[in-house]
Amino acid sequence: MELQQTSALNVAPAVPVAAARDRVIETSIPARLDALSWSGFHTRVVLALGITWILDGLEVTLAGALSGALKQSPTLHFSNLDLGIANSAYLAGAVLGALGFGWLTDRIGRKKLFFITLAVYLTATAATALSWNVASYALFRFLTGAGIGGEYTAINSTIQELVPARYRGWTDLVINGSFWIGAAMGAVAAIVLLDPTLFGPDLGWRLAYLIGAAIGLVVLLMRMWIPESPRWLMIHGRPEQAHAIVDDIERSVVGDRQDQSGAGFAKIRLRMRDHTPISEVVHTLFTVYRHRALVGLVLMSAQAFFYNAIFFTFALILTDFYGISADHVGWYILPFAAGNFLGPLLLGRLFDTLGRRTMIAFTYGVSGVLLALSGYLFSIGVLSAQGQTIAWMVIFFFASPAASAAYLTVSETFPLEVRALAIAVFYAIGTGIGGVVGPALFGALIDTGSRTSVFAGYLLGSVLMIAAALVAWRYAVAAERKSLEHVARPLAFME
Repeated sequence: MELQQTSALNVAPAVPVAAARDRVIETSIPARLDALSWSGFHTRVVLALGITWILDGLEVTLAGALSGALKQSPTLHFSNLDLGIANSAYLAGAVLGALGFGWLTDRIGRKKLFFITLAVYLTATAATALSWNVASYALFRFLTGAGIGGEYTAINSTIQELVPARYRGWTDLVINGSFWIGAAMGAVAAIVLLDPTLFGPDLGWRLAYLIGAAIGLVVLLMRMWIPESPRWLMIHGRPEQAHAIVDDIERSVVGDRQDQSGAGFAKIRLRMRDHTPISEVVHTLFTVYRHRALVGLVLMSAQAFFYNAIFFTFALILTDFYGISADHVGWYILPFAAGNFLGPLLLGRLFDTLGRRTMIAFTYGVSGVLLALSGYLFSIGVLSAQGQTIAWMVIFFFASPAASAAYLTVSETFPLEVRALAIAVFYAIGTGIGGVVGPALFGALIDTGSRTSVFAGYLLGSVLMIAAALVAWRYAVAAERKSLEHVARPLAFME
């Protein structure tokens, strides 16, 4: 698709949204945003969005590290199966939250959903600290997951629509990878909170959830200054507001507006709309872009099973097979988290240079092969707890950018009008297939006490990742350094 060149911005005066849905505008907003160099504005976006994943990493890591404490709690008395069910409840909530909030994100905007989803997330996390039995704990984990599922859609949409094309891949991977900074923080917190000399067996894990919720209040303040997506505004009948936001961004980056004369930037003609009918969403995702839908579904499903099955049972492997006490699990999470964050940080640039197709296939394929190898070594009992942790650190150095690339793929290869819902749909289907099943399955496999049974689970994860690598090599889109409007033309585009 070629973007049309014109010499003047042709925007009519502001009118109500209902009357604006059939208006046609010409706008240079996408080209102006992509022309910007990296600046303090973009750094602040990374920090404001990344801190959410830091918080999520803190909370989820605590949930994993707390598994031993929950089993020893005089109130809850969890079994491994109970823990697997609770973790699956969290992921089930994330699935439904992503779908519901994803639909709202495309309909009412990215910025409003920032606050709604975060409020749900923080409230449910605090409520988890007050759990009194397995059912209540699983319910609050379900609601926490619903909030974080909505966060995935709003945040990944915003990353794509505010960051210049040439930085988009690395930025997306680093923001999603910042989850593991929080994981490291959670590991350290678990070491302190699970120390039996400091806190009782039924107090430390409750404080962990309360502290995570309290820290999350900072995120609400940081998000106040992030603007609504100008791309979303220009489609939804508010072009004047969109151009005002881009003017402000340009002034903060280059000290002046880039488009004073209206010349030099590619423009597109769009017919504004107040929403996109569900029927058009379904047709776009599964008919017009069915090959892209296949890629998104496979990548999401493989990484969801791979990640959630292993990470949510991380502490159980250490405690049940290596005899590591629950209050020492945090020390093993630290190097694991380091590998997960360094992967996107160091390999992320290659997604913008070598390209999406090459790097997605490479990271998925290497992750699958390494998991099969380490799983075999685990099954024959030649790895120590330290050796197992090093193996996981190396595996997830590659698996972390692979997992983030799944979100990058589904958020940049579909049209703007359905972007958030596309993220939600493929996250929901992928997590439903791979993520919800994984923790419960591995919890049951670990309960058998058989290393061979656990190895069979690892082999399943390995096969899924290698299959995803082959699908990506065949069908992935070369979206690197390209405008979103070139990668997937807006549904409202007019020739």
